Amino acid sequence: MNILGISCFYHDAAACLYRDGTIVAAAEEERFSRRKHDATMPVQAAAYCLAEGGISIDQIDYLVFYEKPLLKFGRMLTSAIETFPRGITQFVAAMPPWLREKLWVPALIREKLGYRGEILYSEHHLSHAASAFLMSPYQEAAILTADGIGEWASTTIGHGEGTSIELVKEIRFPHSLGLLYSAFTAWLGFEINEGEYKVMGMAAYGKPTQVDKVRQLIRQADDGGFALDTRYLAYQHSLHAWAPAFERLLGAPRTFDGDLDPRFVDVAASIQFVTEESMVKLAEAAHRLTGSRNLCLAGGVGLNVLANRAILRHTPFENLFVPPGAGDSGGAVGAAAYLYHTILGHARSEILESAYLGPGYSDDEVQRFLVERGIAYERVDEAELIERVADAIASDQVVGWFQGRMEFGPRALGARSILGNPRNAEMKTIINEKIKHREPFRPFAPSVAAEDANRFFEDVGPSPFMLLVADVHESQRAFLPAITHADGTARIQTVTERQNPRYYRLLRAVERRNGAPVVINTSFNVRGEPIVRTPADAYRCFSHTDMDLLTLGSFLVRADAKRADDPYPGRKRVGTADTVWVS
Repeated sequence: MNILGISCFYHDAAACLYRDGTIVAAAEEERFSRRKHDATMPVQAAAYCLAEGGISIDQIDYLVFYEKPLLKFGRMLTSAIETFPRGITQFVAAMPPWLREKLWVPALIREKLGYRGEILYSEHHLSHAASAFLMSPYQEAAILTADGIGEWASTTIGHGEGTSIELVKEIRFPHSLGLLYSAFTAWLGFEINEGEYKVMGMAAYGKPTQVDKVRQLIRQADDGGFALDTRYLAYQHSLHAWAPAFERLLGAPRTFDGDLDPRFVDVAASIQFVTEESMVKLAEAAHRLTGSRNLCLAGGVGLNVLANRAILRHTPFENLFVPPGAGDSGGAVGAAAYLYHTILGHARSEILESAYLGPGYSDDEVQRFLVERGIAYERVDEAELIERVADAIASDQVVGWFQGRMEFGPRALGARSILGNPRNAEMKTIINEKIKHREPFRPFAPSVAAEDANRFFEDVGPSPFMLLVADVHESQRAFLPAITHADGTARIQTVTERQNPRYYRLLRAVERRNGAPVVINTSFNVRGEPIVRTPADAYRCFSHTDMDLLTLGSFLVRADAKRADDPYPGRKRVGTADTVWVS
């Protein structure tokens, strides 16, 4: 049975082909369109999934959409009426995409994807729940989902057993941890749905001195529930995230790319502290309701690795699973899995151990590209490739690593990665300023051979999707300075030979030179661009940055072979940082 899952029209549109209980392919539309967080119908991603599965759209048995648009539209209408006349501006501004696309999902699917069969609809947070539980290694688990907003719910607690999922508690709009964090993201001068992870990185440089002020915005109950004080927030009735009371409480906002005054980093640390506190309370409630040792977590807040660590440290849960596509892109996977297993009743047969679900390119395809472009290259066998790259990393060169199938989800996991030497403290500055062109306060994550993770990091369990954070052993912080963040932590990816054989062997080759099977692993892109998908994307990024070496499958391209005659379109900012959409 072939099921096509689709998520789109908010951010990070994606498609997934689910066949007989297995993910055949999954990809975000942004990787094809080259528009970061592309929310449009994932036409190209769906076409890729079908091609990867060797089928046409006519061979799809069911197409399932990840949420119910009419329920969401009903929430918008209700909110507009409740906040009238203040909410009329937001409602009018939100109408064009609804009238153009969001109210006509079936017609657009038939027009753009050519699908003529039955279209089914999951609910937003059920899709999140299924993307976590049904992909997890657990036959029974508590489930927690938290994001900005779905149809009505922003947070749910549930229980999964076998193929069944029951959501037993929900918190509804306008009360939302995700939207609260986004309001602070905007106030701190970053773009909503883009800058939340920057706030998390900034928090390590501050102290939570403003926690009492932040807590004025959220009332937390002992049962895990919470309610926001909407006097401080404007997203319910405005195009902006915060209300004047927010500025009276915390002061004037930071401008986009403005200086990092200590006031701002302390506020970042404070909203991070309160977010962790809230997620711990929610997880404790999930444990009381289910009694499970296992927790499955999804929704955009599930990408907050510091909150994930707090859950493991401060709740009774022994095990935590967060899928690689924890945000809205993963809704395509969850919707398809929910239909196949929970609705249609098919047994679970797969544990999601790998996020390499996107396009891959053969050596013949790579060589054809290099020859057509007239790019100088060397072709080497795997053993030489690994030794040459390990030499480059150990000698403080920066390497573009393009290997195998592309990752699904926002993290680079050793398929579309930029790699560097974790032992060189200057490597953070080199990669930030000369290659990534991003903010200097943002940390770099390590990839580490799974068997050796506890040599360098404290209390490390499996973290194949880079969604857990660990303390770097105090004795190792000077040894691995480039991946040790200001607070002594690192967001780690554990790598096994089974999951990614070539990348694992590279880590072992680096260990023979550096004494540690660890590399800096950051996504293969520059600031404001999606992660690269094709050899052409990778070469273009390589040729417009100061990377020293590029690997494309079995091929090596050196820096002296760069050609900068390709246009490299920059990303244009649209609107202001505090523009927020809850539609």
